[in-house]
Amino acid sequence: MLRRTLTTLPLVFVIFFNVSGGAFTLEGLVASTGPGLALLILLLIPLVWSLPEVLLIGELASLFPEEGGYYRWVRRAFGDFWAFQNGWYTWLYSLVDMAIYPALLNQYLAWFVPDLSQGTRWLIALAMIWGAAAINLRGALPVGRVSIVVGTFILGTFLLVALFALPNIAHTPWQPFLKSGQGFSAGLAVGLSTALWNYFGWDNASTVSGEVVDAGRTYPRALLLTLPLVVLAYLVPLVPALGATDWTTWNEGSWPAIAASATGAVGVVLAPMLAIAGMCSALALFNALLLVYTRIPLAMSLDGLLPPALARSDARGTPYVSILLSAAIYSLVALFSFGHLVVADAIFYASALTLEFASLVWFRVRRPELRSPFRVPLGTAGVTALAFVPFAVFVTVIVIAFHDGEYGAAAAAVAVGLMVLGVPWFYLLRAWLRRRVPSKAA
Repeated sequence: MLRRTLTTLPLVFVIFFNVSGGAFTLEGLVASTGPGLALLILLLIPLVWSLPEVLLIGELASLFPEEGGYYRWVRRAFGDFWAFQNGWYTWLYSLVDMAIYPALLNQYLAWFVPDLSQGTRWLIALAMIWGAAAINLRGALPVGRVSIVVGTFILGTFLLVALFALPNIAHTPWQPFLKSGQGFSAGLAVGLSTALWNYFGWDNASTVSGEVVDAGRTYPRALLLTLPLVVLAYLVPLVPALGATDWTTWNEGSWPAIAASATGAVGVVLAPMLAIAGMCSALALFNALLLVYTRIPLAMSLDGLLPPALARSDARGTPYVSILLSAAIYSLVALFSFGHLVVADAIFYASALTLEFASLVWFRVRRPELRSPFRVPLGTAGVTALAFVPFAVFVTVIVIAFHDGEYGAAAAAVAVGLMVLGVPWFYLLRAWLRRRVPSKAA
């Protein structure tokens, strides 16, 4: 039996670590595009992607505050087939996503212990993965509490970097606009996808709505509080750091070095603090995402779309089989590098999100009598137009990706190919389950 234990503040920080985790990884965005374009993208994406998503997801979460979240919304609107595809896209997205955080932890650990062997890095990744699994096995509330503590430390450290960098600003932070020798469109697919990735995940925590106190009101409220928190978490440290350092020295994992250069004498303290914050962020991101990703197999199993063993839960309602199986899969995935699949990651996530937005439009048209505590103050045409805005961003990313000569087209092609596999997989798995497991009622 599920227990409703998550209140607003823990949920805010769970969502924060579903979406952000701090300004980590933005160094690579700046290095690949240039300061001006990076800042412009980070300002525009919340308006054309995050705000519409927060509003639409807020209404859906308020309308159907149940375990399984977005998967269940799609199932209610379009049935088992499209609900399965939504779960499939999410699982593909999670494989790429969850492989990034062990690598991120090792990246910041290298500040203290450089030149670790590949085998040692994997052992450290395993310790992180199974540490997060141990926290998740205790239930949703401990995950929320860990998120609050780690989030406060990360935000506080970046705030100190921003404050001590301000007196050292020596040039305009957003100049030059573009990386030297690079045209506007060159590398834009990866740059845009990286920025989108830093604003993905507003729907993720809906999967634990069955464990949220008064979820119909709490989830939309938490979304609206977290959006400005994420934007400020990116821009507050990034702008003064750009003005106080040479951005051409920036690269992935260089925030400790940036802090040392930007903050003068206190950099000797802030640099290791940021390295520790980077490791903590990686763990908290993995921890919070393990919470929300494992509720999809639980819900799909309860609906008869996956083997019933995945629905097994303990006395607290924690789906321990789903958590343990997911941790085992992510342990294997941690052996591989998915750095060049950020474009594929964007396509997986945006495809799942498109189904969720289509569900809301479907409910507005076919079930107009439905009302929820939070409702976007627009008619059906307005909601459709609002849903089209992030969809247009998604299409733009795909178009640019296929014109990117480096690896955008290859990653996009891989993404589409893997997504198509969800169709035969649905029918094969359904046939297998019907032979071995009695059908479950919807």
